Amino acid sequence: MIDRQKPVTLIGFYLLLGYILLQFIWWGNLMMGLNNEIAQLKTEVTLLKSDSTLETEKEEKILVVNLEKKRWMIVGEGSVFILLLLLGSLRIRGLFLKESEMAKQQRNFLLSVTHELKSPLASTRLQLETLLLRTIPPDTQKLLMKQALQDTDRLQALVENILIATQIDKSNFTLHRSRRDLSNYINDLLDRPSLAKDHILIKNIEQNIWLSIDEIHFASIVLNLIENACKYSEKGSTVVLKLEKQSNKIWLSIADEGVGIKHQDKKKIFEKFFRVGDEQTRTSKGTGLGLFIVKHLTEEHEGIIFVEDNHPRGTVFKLEFKQT
Repeated sequence: MIDRQKPVTLIGFYLLLGYILLQFIWWGNLMMGLNNEIAQLKTEVTLLKSDSTLETEKEEKILVVNLEKKRWMIVGEGSVFILLLLLGSLRIRGLFLKESEMAKQQRNFLLSVTHELKSPLASTRLQLETLLLRTIPPDTQKLLMKQALQDTDRLQALVENILIATQIDKSNFTLHRSRRDLSNYINDLLDRPSLAKDHILIKNIEQNIWLSIDEIHFASIVLNLIENACKYSEKGSTVVLKLEKQSNKIWLSIADEGVGIKHQDKKKIFEKFFRVGDEQTRTSKGTGLGLFIVKHLTEEHEGIIFVEDNHPRGTVFKLEFKQT
């Protein structure tokens, strides 16, 4: 609905702006004409009252000077008015386009959340009904329960992302950091069976790297980046996680062999709800919250995140932390 109204609203806005400018120019010309008529009448009155040619010429010069001052005053005030009107119009247009884009992203978010909730719920329901209604071999039972747990993990991750994004928006986000062996911590995270199950996950982790982290929320950084790498890569492709220490800095990077990110989108991918493409035509899953959360959690850990092209194909996300 918003997309359809957008061109109509902008056209109406431009028409109103044009009408105001035309009216202002018309009134300006009218004022200039009235000033000229008043000056002409004053000149004629002066000629009738004055008996001296010198006095008449002096009065005419004064009238001409006053008339010129009024003209410049009208031109000056009119120029300032037009400038302020144009600046205000550009500001209003920018705000309108920003709000329109945000509304579009929120609409896409609702569509994606609906899909993200329905799919695992329907899958879990089917698996549980199968377990209840049929007598199936133990191996099949175990497989169905494993799939149900994976769908539950997916739902839990979605809910956690929404909660974290809400906390970030309300500015009441607090980390509880403690010094941890980051190498062992990330190794434990990567042992999850459902993580990157359709991809080849390569770990290049330097040992004995310590960092002050929030154990719960740092996991969101790593898991969201790996999920993002898998989401935009073909099944069977390679995802490389690298952890290393250089001087007094710790570098964590996740590289994929996916479709990559266009240059003009690299500054937008960390915005809330932003996803490349349209929700109705996009095939990859997601809500547009992952990278938004990653950026804010990285900054809360006093880190910096970079996005680069992977060669020959894909994307690399690099996180830099000061060793503590």
